[in-house]
Amino acid sequence: MKEFSFTPQQKKWISAALVAVFLLFCGAVGWFFGRPMVRFASDPEQFRAWVAGYGVWGGLLYAGMTFLQVLVALIPGEPLEICGGYAFGAVPGTLLCLLGATAGSVLVFWLVRRFGRAIVELFFSREKVQSLRFLHSSPRRDFLFWLIFMMPGTPKDLLCYFAGLTDLPWRKWLFICSVGRLPSIITSTIGGGALGTENYGGAVWVFAATAALSLAGAGIYRLVIARHEKKDKT
Repeated sequence: MKEFSFTPQQKKWISAALVAVFLLFCGAVGWFFGRPMVRFASDPEQFRAWVAGYGVWGGLLYAGMTFLQVLVALIPGEPLEICGGYAFGAVPGTLLCLLGATAGSVLVFWLVRRFGRAIVELFFSREKVQSLRFLHSSPRRDFLFWLIFMMPGTPKDLLCYFAGLTDLPWRKWLFICSVGRLPSIITSTIGGGALGTENYGGAVWVFAATAALSLAGAGIYRLVIARHEKKDKT
């Protein structure tokens, strides 16, 4: 019996259809979930009440929201992390946020490996993707991925989508996208936890330190990008 296989033209149309379905799905997620997430992020007390209304399922719903935040890269992550600390406390909030963000990062990695650059360019301009092209060939690629992920203030959602375009092994990616996220998540959830216990002085110190680290991280990231862009031009 002859084995069935798609022609190149059929594969092209199937890939285009799947990308279109994914785009529609992401648009629906952004509309029905993204807007409420942003609203809750601006009103942590409302978010806490919303979570409490779902009882034991509230934690899973929150993890699901962080999962969607990574998948739909247009939704900001830091306010949601603060809400997690406010609603659940620093430690539970960190664990739930890490669970959802890691699951989202793994799915994004698989989607890009499966469908290629078209998925990445749904959310990021070609210029932004091209700015990371040095990670394809750098002998220190794994270390650079780890370093950028560890620093608050760096574009982790962009890195999640870009990582799927590289030959980074699954095990290394799982380690980077989980453990590498901890510093950024912990600082946000500790600050949110301090707000939840009305420790406003502690919250101010945590957020001030987080802001300083984020500015430093963003600055280092820009320097790394600028350095490699300069190398490419010479």
